[in-house]
Amino acid sequence: MYESGDLVVYGNTGVCRVEQVVRPYTRGAEREKDFYQLNPLYQDGVIYTPVEGGKVPMRPVMSAEEARGLIDRIPSVQAEPCRERTLQLLAQRYQSALSSGSCLDLLKLTMSVHAKRREAEERNRRLGAVDEKYGRQAERLLFGELAVALHISMDEVRPYIARCVETQAM
Repeated sequence: MYESGDLVVYGNTGVCRVEQVVRPYTRGAEREKDFYQLNPLYQDGVIYTPVEGGKVPMRPVMSAEEARGLIDRIPSVQAEPCRERTLQLLAQRYQSALSSGSCLDLLKLTMSVHAKRREAEERNRRLGAVDEKYGRQAERLLFGELAVALHISMDEVRPYIARCVETQAM
């Protein structure tokens, strides 16, 4: 059970702070449940999710050590552009990576979309809307969690990663 002040990753919302555990009023005693009140760090709103058995996956934010370990793996991650026969299959593949809850899957998705963007730019073309949408979402989720784990702002994540990868290459 999470406590007030804990930071968690809540589905595709990203990093949220647990504000409190509440029991909203509902008719019938059998329906009384405790809910987490979550406040997303990087978007507006309040989320209420059951303490027991919510449908959306929730997990603790990675540690600083785990974040550094993930960044250290970047040079070895294969970033092949994702190619599917249809936009629907492409969206399904991207959605699967987003829904996995895995930071490594988010990293691979982000790197794949960046590789696809570079290819498109080399041919003086634009990246497709599906690639843009899922690439932005994966980057927002990944960078949000890295920022919290490393105690930096989200704007500092990209330069931080670049410095770490550059240092490894030396």
